[in-house]
Formats: sequence, structure tokens, C-alpha cells
Amino acid sequence: MPSASSAVSDSGRPAPSSLWRDRDFRRLWVGQTASQLGEHTSLLVLPLFAVLTLDASAGQLGVLRAVGQAPILLLSLFAGAWVDSWRTRTVMVLTDAGRTLALGAAALGGLLDLLGLPALLVVAFTVGALSVFFDVAYQASLVRLVRRDQLVRGNSALEGSRSAAQIGGPALGGALVSLLSAPIAAASGALFFALSFLSIRRIRHRESIPERSEHPPRTGRRIHEGLRFVVGDTSLRTVCLASAAFQFCFAALMTVYLLFLPRELHLSGTEVGLALAATGPGALLGSVLAARLPDRFGYGVVLVSAAALGDGAFLCVPALHGSAAVTVPVLLAVGFVFGTGGQLVNVTVMAVRQTATPDRMQGRVAATITFVGMGMTPLGSLLGGFLAQEWGLRTSLLVTAAGMLLSPVVMALSPLARLGRSLPACAEGGRDRTPPFA
Repeated sequence: MPSASSAVSDSGRPAPSSLWRDRDFRRLWVGQTASQLGEHTSLLVLPLFAVLTLDASAGQLGVLRAVGQAPILLLSLFAGAWVDSWRTRTVMVLTDAGRTLALGAAALGGLLDLLGLPALLVVAFTVGALSVFFDVAYQASLVRLVRRDQLVRGNSALEGSRSAAQIGGPALGGALVSLLSAPIAAASGALFFALSFLSIRRIRHRESIPERSEHPPRTGRRIHEGLRFVVGDTSLRTVCLASAAFQFCFAALMTVYLLFLPRELHLSGTEVGLALAATGPGALLGSVLAARLPDRFGYGVVLVSAAALGDGAFLCVPALHGSAAVTVPVLLAVGFVFGTGGQLVNVTVMAVRQTATPDRMQGRVAATITFVGMGMTPLGSLLGGFLAQEWGLRTSLLVTAAGMLLSPVVMALSPLARLGRSLPACAEGGRDRTPPFA
């Protein structure tokens, strides 16, 4: 009988006995960690630059966030079809290089006093567009790199690195904006993307590219196949609806939140960064729990309860008043709970999605779910800016926080809530496959 180290993975490569003994997996992990650090740094730096330096209004901040998120709506489906036809390593390397150049140009423009709101909009759109391709590619790359029985552990490790980025990125970005300048903070993001480029470029595994032929299907047909597969699968269809409800309300909440912290609670850039970074330690805990809890309680129970706990944590924020000595610890606790619940949902949903999808469609299915879910974020950001102007910050924060609870409600009312301790095998047809129930 062959040992684990001599086994062969689904992609045809030797399977190491441990993920961490695989040099290519370690390179992917380092690259994805650095990429997430760059992304989370820039996600805070650009809005803080607009609010603290350019004195942006609520409407302008909503537009800035919507522009950065618009590529999700515009490009996700195309990115999925493209990633399924290319090596994921190539896609990740090219997008890292592009984001390095974009943030590097922003840093230079800021140092020369040329970084106004129009330039911020261009940078936000460029980084957002390239991030769409990177995120789809890294999710598809794991399936091509490891065995299917290693997906939960692999996702847990990669999502754990994203948690580390959630800790370091906002805290670093907020500190650099407060202590030095926005251009220096933008430059730190560029350096992280450059590190990701160097690490992922060293991956040596030669991927097999699904569905490459002399006359490949047109992009529109490939996109349609991905949409049809997701719509025809009960679990994936529910994930799309729950994700859309959450992302729409969360984008609105974050637009209000980024105004509420400095203007209503009078927090500094560093304190804002710490409040946002608090989701990171929680997400690290969520990554660890995600590798254990579904096997004990069932995937459905974990999904619904984690989403309800994490999303509900923000309901106490609108009631906060007083000095930073009082409000910051509460915000840290809220961020920690939200990070724990959110990461449990992220890892569990990703395992459900990857297991239910054939290898040849991993990129398109990931992109379709991203398109439906994250594609709502530009509209949510615009709504958040509108509500903040019309209703005030506290009322808007309460309404958007309550709206996030739509996501666990959608999952609780669906067959997804009854997923058991094991996940269903992939069904090529994707036609209303009934999951195994506990």
C-alpha cells in the first residue's frame, strides 16, 4: 500500500504527507498573505486619505468606495472564464505586478502633491480590478495544487493568512497615515504586492489547464456555463443569495462606519486602524475553528450560527458614546466577534463551493458567486453614503447593521442549513442536487 507521501493528487502530482512540506503550497501561502496585507492596507489608506486629508464628504467617500468595488460587478464573470483558461500562477503574478505599479504611482503622486480625489478614484479602480483577477485565481489555484481531502486544511491556512493581513494591514495603514503620510502608507501596500509577486513567481508546479483546446469555447459561452451550474445547484444558489444580502448591507455599513469612527467618536487614524484590525485576531480563531467545528456539529449549523453571531455584533456600535478609552475596547470586542464568525462562514462556504464544483469550472463558479455577492458592494457603498447624509450616522449604522442579519436568515431557511458533517460529492450536472443532511 502506498504511503501518503507517495500518493497522487487529483491533479496528477505527488501528494505530500503534509501541506506545509509542499514548497509550492508554502510559496502560495506567503504570496497570498503578502497580497492580502497590501490589499487591506490600501483599503484603509485610500478612504482615510480622502476623509482626513481631502475632507471628503459622505457622498464622496461612498463614490470612492463604490469605484474601488465596481470591478467586482464589471469583471468577475470575465475573470472566472479567463482564469479557467490560464495558469493561475500567471494570473496572480501579472496582477501583483500591476497593483505594485498602481500603488507605487499613487505614492509618488502623493509625495509630489498631485494625489487628489480624481487620482484616488483611478488608483482605487485599478487596484480593485486587478484584485478581482487575483482573488479568483488564488481560489482556483488551491484546487489544482492539493488533493480534495486537503481542501479544508488548505483553505483554513490561506484564510488564516488573510486574517493575519486583517490584523496587520489596517493597523499599519492607519498608523502610517497618522504618523507619516498617506503616500508612505500607499508605498507600503506596493511593497507587499511586490513581495507577493516574488513568492508566487517561484511556484514550480505545472498546472494542467482545463478545457484548453484548438478551438476553445467563446468567453460568453463559458460565462453562461458557470452561471447555469450555480443556478442549478441548490447549495451554490443559496450561497449566492446569502452573500448578496450580506455584502450589500456590509458595504453600506462600512461606508457609514468609516465616517462614524473619526467624526462621531473622534478617533484618530491609528485608533480607526486598530478598530478595523480587531477582526484579524478573531478571524485567526475562526480559521482554527473552521477546521474542527463542521466535523463535530455539521456544516449547516456552523454556517448559520456563525453568521448570526458575527453579523449581530455590530448592532451595539450605534449606542457608543464617550472617550476613546471607553469606545475603543468595545470596538475591539465587536471586531473580534465579527472576525471569528465571518471567518468561520468564509472557510466553510469555500469548502462547500469547492467540493460541489468540478475542477474545470472552479474559476467560473468562484467568479459567479463573487459577481452575485461582492457585485452588490458598489451599490451598498453608495447607499451608505446616501443614508449617512439623509438620516445621520447613528441611525444609518443601526439600519445597515440590522440588514446584515438577512444573510443568516436566508441560510437558515434553506437546505444549506441542514448540511451534515460531510459534504456532498461533486455533481457535474449541477441540477438541484440534494445535500446530505445531519
